Amino acid sequence: MCEKFDVIIVGAGIAGMTAAIYLGRANKSVLILENKISGGQIVNSLKVENWPGESEISGADLSKKIYHQMNNLGVKIEYENVNSISKQIVDGIKSEFLVKTDENIYSSSEIILAVGTEPRKMSEKQEKDAGKRPISYCATCDGPLYKGKNVVVVGSGNTAKHEINYLSGIASKVYHIHHDDPIPKDADAVFVAIGRVPSTDFLKGFVELDTEGYIVAGEDCRTSVDGVYAVGDCRTKSVRQLVTAAADGAVAAGQAIQNLK
Repeated sequence: MCEKFDVIIVGAGIAGMTAAIYLGRANKSVLILENKISGGQIVNSLKVENWPGESEISGADLSKKIYHQMNNLGVKIEYENVNSISKQIVDGIKSEFLVKTDENIYSSSEIILAVGTEPRKMSEKQEKDAGKRPISYCATCDGPLYKGKNVVVVGSGNTAKHEINYLSGIASKVYHIHHDDPIPKDADAVFVAIGRVPSTDFLKGFVELDTEGYIVAGEDCRTSVDGVYAVGDCRTKSVRQLVTAAADGAVAAGQAIQNLK
C-alpha cells in the first residue's frame, strides 16, 4: 500500500515550504516532494534585500532558515521527481489523490502545487551553434569558473542585463546577443537569460493551464480541481516575488485545512 498523508506538496520552494509550516502547525501530516533542492530558484541569489525583517540575506541562508522551521514541525520531505497526479473516488464518496514519482506512489486528501518555473531553453539553432561549450542558466553560480575567459550572454531583458553586469567583473570579454543570433566562435561558455517557463508539463490534462502553461488559480489559490491548490510562480498572477509566494503558501494551507475538516 502507498503511504498516505493529509496533504502532499509538490515543490520545496518558498511557497511550498511556507504552506508546510502552516500545515505542520495545524498538526496535519504533510509530505513535500522535490526533484532538485529545497529552497527553489532563490537559493542561487547572493543577496536578497526585499524579504521583511532581513535588510540583507543570501538566498541560500533564507531558504535554510525556512527549511529548518518546517523540519522542526515534523514535515516529511522526499527528493523524488513527480511524474503524474490523478484523482480517484474512494467508497463512492470521498476523493483521494495518487501521486506517482520515479520511485514511489503516495496518496493524500489535498494537493498543493508549488512547482515553480525553469529557465527557457535556447533555440535549436543556438543549441547546435553552442556545440560542446558549457551552457549555464546562472551567472552567480557558474560565472567564477570562467574568470579571464570569453563568455556570451543570450537574452534581452533585465535578467540578461544582470548577468552581463555580474560577468563583466569576472570574464575577460562578455558578448551580448539576442535569441537566434549566432554565438561568437571564441566564447568559452554560454549564459542563457531568456526568461522562465512554468514547470507544469506533467500536469496537462489534470488541472487547467493557461496558454503559457501557468496553472489557472486566483488569489484563493484554488485550481479547476477541488482539493488542488497552486502557489508561487507557477500560478496565474501579476506579481511573482518571495513575499507573494509565501503568502500563497499560507492561503493554500488555510484552504486545505478547511477542506480537511
